[in-house]
Amino acid sequence: MATNETEKNALVRCLVVEALPNTMFRVSLDDGQEIIAYLSGKMRMNRIKVLVGDKVEILPDPYGGKARIVRRL
Repeated sequence: MATNETEKNALVRCLVVEALPNTMFRVSLDDGQEIIAYLSGKMRMNRIKVLVGDKVEILPDPYGGKARIVRRL
């Protein structure tokens, strides 16, 4: 989960559009932009399943490109 205030403010809710190999997902943001997201380590350890159509919270990478899925809603 988010550990400090800046990470908590950076969480974004989005929708899983496509499941890709190696636990990667294509997610759609509210503004219509699609980015690639990967599962966080704790979600992998606890074997939380994410399917197409699920709503998730992501933590975007500040450098762009990818994001980390931190919670399934």
